[in-house]
Amino acid sequence: RSLSEEGTPAKEVPPKKKKRPSVLEDLLHLLFKILVIILLFVCLFTFLFGITRYNNLAMEPYVRAGDVVIYYRLDKRYAATDLVALRYKDEVHVLRVVAVAGDTVDIKEDGLYINGHRQQEPDPTQVTLPYVDQVDFPITLKNGEIFVLGDNRSVATDSRVMGAIPAKDTLGKVMMVIRRRNF
Repeated sequence: RSLSEEGTPAKEVPPKKKKRPSVLEDLLHLLFKILVIILLFVCLFTFLFGITRYNNLAMEPYVRAGDVVIYYRLDKRYAATDLVALRYKDEVHVLRVVAVAGDTVDIKEDGLYINGHRQQEPDPTQVTLPYVDQVDFPITLKNGEIFVLGDNRSVATDSRVMGAIPAKDTLGKVMMVIRRRNF
């Protein structure tokens, strides 16, 4: 107990009770939190990341038809072996970078050559062959260009058809592949 200035016991003031929010206020607060989270995800997947369902056989077996692919939009600096997402003829393609600016790409009867060195194929039973009447080889990549090939080279629509790809025209670098089979 405390004493007042006169030396008499002071009256204790009961603590103020907090007003408990109504059910409507709780519900509005919850809806606001949900809206903020949804808005955050929309912003993330509009400006920073991209997500697409892949419907192609060009990257079998690494990326299969039906898989969900998440890519990062802001980093357009690619290195050999990176996977990139790009749009070609209104379809999203996921392909592997095999050469970057300054590299010379040649496709001969016995396979793929980068800067004069024969490359190991993803499937030793297949050899990378050029498509007839598409791109003339050898091709030297200019600054800001990449050369992409699908892992399943026999069915892939890639730089053998499209030619060198400006890196700025890609959708982004693939970060994650989520198997979506049997869902």
